[in-house]
Amino acid sequence: MLRRRARELTPGEIATPAIQDLIAGMRDTMRDAPGVGLAAPQVGESIQLVVIEDPPQAHAGMTPAQLAERERAAVAFHVLINPRLTVEGDDEVAAYEGCLSFSGFTMIVPRWRRVRVEALDERGEPVVKIASGWYARILQHEIDHLRGVLCCDRMESRTLATHDNHLRHWRNATVDEARAALGPMPVD
Repeated sequence: MLRRRARELTPGEIATPAIQDLIAGMRDTMRDAPGVGLAAPQVGESIQLVVIEDPPQAHAGMTPAQLAERERAAVAFHVLINPRLTVEGDDEVAAYEGCLSFSGFTMIVPRWRRVRVEALDERGEPVVKIASGWYARILQHEIDHLRGVLCCDRMESRTLATHDNHLRHWRNATVDEARAALGPMPVD
């Protein structure tokens, strides 16, 4: 399921009780995990639907400097259906990233700094989201799931670590510090 391209929802499907119940269930699953986004394929539904929320309590324990470095701010709960993502600019940012489908692992993943997303909301109304920093990262990660792409497909492979090892060795390291410590990729 995670490797398949999800199908688009029709406008008539969006208002059905089945889709509205799925949205509520995905919201609850994301919050319970806890996570900041969840795509329908992650819960066994091959449809183009994601839920996103980065509440202030998810930032607990982060310093203002860490929040600024990640360009991270609170994002209210919202739903995106049939999203179309466009990159704005040519800046890439690498950051530590995890995935609810690969619980217990973290990795450095380069993503675009700014994106624009056009989609439908949970009522089938058109919405446009222009995002930068961490929010742009969340959007790209979740929309990748709808295309059968996983964060491990985009990661810098030498940076894959268990969550425990990340906390032990890399928690306070910047991406550049981690890259320097790991050294260049060996050549065959």
